[in-house]
Amino acid sequence: MNHSAAETGGNGFGDFFRRGALGALRRKAAVAFAVFAIAAVAACTDGPRVNAPGPVTEGSVSEQAGASMPPDADIDYELGTGDRLRVLVFGEPDLSGEFDVGGAGVVALPLIGQVRARGLTLSAFEDAVETKLRDGYLTSPRVSVEVLNYRPFYIYGEVSSPGQYPYTSSMTVLNAVAVAGGYTYRANQDKVYITRGEGNEVEYPASQAVRVLPGDVLRVPERFF
Repeated sequence: MNHSAAETGGNGFGDFFRRGALGALRRKAAVAFAVFAIAAVAACTDGPRVNAPGPVTEGSVSEQAGASMPPDADIDYELGTGDRLRVLVFGEPDLSGEFDVGGAGVVALPLIGQVRARGLTLSAFEDAVETKLRDGYLTSPRVSVEVLNYRPFYIYGEVSSPGQYPYTSSMTVLNAVAVAGGYTYRANQDKVYITRGEGNEVEYPASQAVRVLPGDVLRVPERFF
């Protein structure tokens, strides 16, 4: 009888301690969950926000495509017929002056005669002049060349006044269209075709981001109604 009571008492104390331990674990779990929830909310509130990408519009696509054509300042400009150059031979004023790139793509210079310019960058043309001067004329020539007037660009197609026009620095497609009197009512104002040098005709968006270079040939297409 006493033994049963002892067992009963022992089991009662055991159940009490087990319930106490279980309650403590539950309280710890609740505290941990609360801390995690607060941290998550703080991270969402104070952390950097990442905006979802907006819809891609036709204008944004055009601007991105236009950016693929670098500005003229980033392009090694190649000389061509119609460019007017200032050639300075240091210490030799009689060999210096202003000269045009002729129809054959050459420049006629004092003493050394014709030097090919078409297709050369300014630095390459400087080297060519120095090489000729070094060939029996000057020991250590130093030459500097700059473009005074660029050759014209050409625009035709659906513009009001197609033709040849003087090039101005940092000219864009929209500038060129404006110089040619603007679009006709039939013009596709979203794109333009450009032929550069000896290359093929390439399509570009009609954007302020697309640069025109001297000698470029622009074609404004007709839109389909």
